[in-house]
Amino acid sequence: MNPDWLSLAWRDLPYVEPPLFKGRLKQAVDDFIVHEQLSFEPDGEGEHVLLYLEKTGLDTEQVVKQLSQWAGVAPHAIGYAGRKDRHARTRQWFSVQLPGKNAPAMQRLEHERLAVLSHTRHGRKLRHGAVQANFFQITLRNLHGPLERIPEALARIQTQGVPNYFGGQRFGNHGANLVGADALFQGKKVRRPVRGLYWSAARALLFNRILARRVTDGTWNQILPGERLLLAGSRSHFAHDPEDADLHRRVAEFDLHPSGWLPGAGGNSALAAVLALENEVLAEFTPWLDGLCSAAIAGARRALRVRPEYVDHQQQSDTLSVQFALPTGSFATALLRELMVTEQD
Repeated sequence: MNPDWLSLAWRDLPYVEPPLFKGRLKQAVDDFIVHEQLSFEPDGEGEHVLLYLEKTGLDTEQVVKQLSQWAGVAPHAIGYAGRKDRHARTRQWFSVQLPGKNAPAMQRLEHERLAVLSHTRHGRKLRHGAVQANFFQITLRNLHGPLERIPEALARIQTQGVPNYFGGQRFGNHGANLVGADALFQGKKVRRPVRGLYWSAARALLFNRILARRVTDGTWNQILPGERLLLAGSRSHFAHDPEDADLHRRVAEFDLHPSGWLPGAGGNSALAAVLALENEVLAEFTPWLDGLCSAAIAGARRALRVRPEYVDHQQQSDTLSVQFALPTGSFATALLRELMVTEQD
């Protein structure tokens, strides 16, 4: 298999249409701002302290470490709904299990890169995926290309969506998580917390390869024979019924999405052409598939496309500020790569 893991997983993925622009991303922390919106209302009581924090230049694990020290609890007593980029200003929810205890003073937690925006009590630990949407404000600089076509390009993205690729940050610096995953699947001993990162990165690469084939074939937003259709806003999916003509309308209206396999135990539920395509794409990754099954990680389906809830922008000369919202699990970088080639890429 190709040892250039990051190119295989991210850099060389096909586009729906070649990007029209080039520019620079993340020249300053405030060039990438993201806010989480929870999928539930906090209870206001319970054994977990729910904290809404603004972090700048910190990754999620660094915040977990600080919360652990602040509350005097083990890291496993801390929950969060999703990881957020270090090189950004992010507003993110965390939970800290403190049954029957008053939380330490919030001032002890705050510093120049971490602020407490609000806090309350909740009955359950915050789990991964408990976010309804992420709201982004991203500034792109030094743009060049046919800049008069920026509104047209953004309108296309809002209308048809983009391939729902896992973003490059899932794979670690220079693809380090994929290097580790390959070693893990070859029998190397890896400590438990790191194994989770490697499994996640491996599944993301395998999904991206499936989606890349569908983008190349022009079927990433179409129903194929044997399709598993994913209900928008959920993890529920069902087999395509060729006799149900209404399914094509629902796909066109983004109520349903074609899906790709997130490999794991339990096998692939796709059939016919979709199953054949996914088996062909993943044939060279048999040790990875076997490793994921042995780890008892349940297989799942993921939407092949994602459409932002809204897109707005302000342009000044060669600088573009763009705002949009994406459902949990989707990556802003996957949307941006359809708009422009960045120096970071």
